[in-house]
Amino acid sequence: MKNDALEMLRLFHAELVHIRRDIHAHPELGFEETRTSQVVADKLAEWGIEVHRGIAKTGVVGVIRGRKDGGRAIGLRADMDCLPLQEVNDVPHKSRAPGRMHACGHDGHTTMLLGAARYLAQTRSFDGTVNLIFQPAEEGGGGGRVMVEEGLFQRFPCDAVYAIHNWPVLAPGKIAVRPGPMMAATDEIKIRIQGRGGHAALPHLAADPVVMAAHVITALQTIASRNANPVDAVVVSLCSMQTSQLGAHNIIPSQVELIGTVRSFTPEMRELAERRVKEIAAAVAQALGGSAAVEYHRGYPATVNSEKEARFAAEVGAMVFGADNVVTDGEPTMGGEDFAYMLQARPGAYVFLGQGGAPGGCLLHNPSYDFNDEVIPLGAGYLAALAEQALPLR
Repeated sequence: MKNDALEMLRLFHAELVHIRRDIHAHPELGFEETRTSQVVADKLAEWGIEVHRGIAKTGVVGVIRGRKDGGRAIGLRADMDCLPLQEVNDVPHKSRAPGRMHACGHDGHTTMLLGAARYLAQTRSFDGTVNLIFQPAEEGGGGGRVMVEEGLFQRFPCDAVYAIHNWPVLAPGKIAVRPGPMMAATDEIKIRIQGRGGHAALPHLAADPVVMAAHVITALQTIASRNANPVDAVVVSLCSMQTSQLGAHNIIPSQVELIGTVRSFTPEMRELAERRVKEIAAAVAQALGGSAAVEYHRGYPATVNSEKEARFAAEVGAMVFGADNVVTDGEPTMGGEDFAYMLQARPGAYVFLGQGGAPGGCLLHNPSYDFNDEVIPLGAGYLAALAEQALPLR
């Protein structure tokens, strides 16, 4: 089975590369993927696949029914949107949209799912239904959540759902998957520290919010070092600091704004981090003569693989790539992913697919990133194998 799928996919590898590079050259931001979704819908229709459009605005779902219908179904998901980033690569398929770029490989994810779709539509060597989910707005827009809220799994029932993401630190031909968290919850914080401005030469007549901010930044690091259980993971990063007074060397500002992110894997740690961010910021600012107001915005939840489906994904990976090329004890990453919402609604697994690129190359969200076209048949073949093995013909 695995050789048949990979060999067939290699026969139209060049066509898939053309599709991937075309999508790369025409990147679109979240919920604006009109051209990309049209390309997807046209290809699915060309291959005789039932097409449904307009889910979460620009989302597309293709439905392939197998030779038999045993009543079971799985979902295979790819994301379609780009990043608001200026590409610096000098390649023929370089982004033609200023300030927009496929720097996370969603062009490759979409293409690999299209490759799996073509193979599955030609062979239909499975018992049940495969739902091909082309999702908009993963990069901050929460397109996965919107699809679920709009009834994705009611309209297209799935017993399990799977997705793959290219991973530059893994060599091509390798995958990584594990039960439990794969990626973190991604929360955003904004802390406004209010002091009392004044002359820098007379600090005793002011309440310096810059000093307050410095102490708040330092104190927030105790959430990880002194509040969290050492075996759990949490990251609190303050990434921006803006004062209400710029350009003057002798003015103490009246206000400072801090912006950052909090990352965690468990609901309990997420609750703890939010509570302590608010408590620490308020108490430190008050102790130094000011006040702090915290806006805490919860972003994507943690991406958590169900145990049965993660082990199944690893077993299929061993069939396709060989057991030595399946990593099941890798560390989760503090990055975020809105496939988490689909995994909250259905059991499933999120899998990292090696594409190479680091060291010596660049990682995701880098203006020099480009998807490795050589892994397209590997990812497409793996997705097809997930479908065939989850819905075997008897």
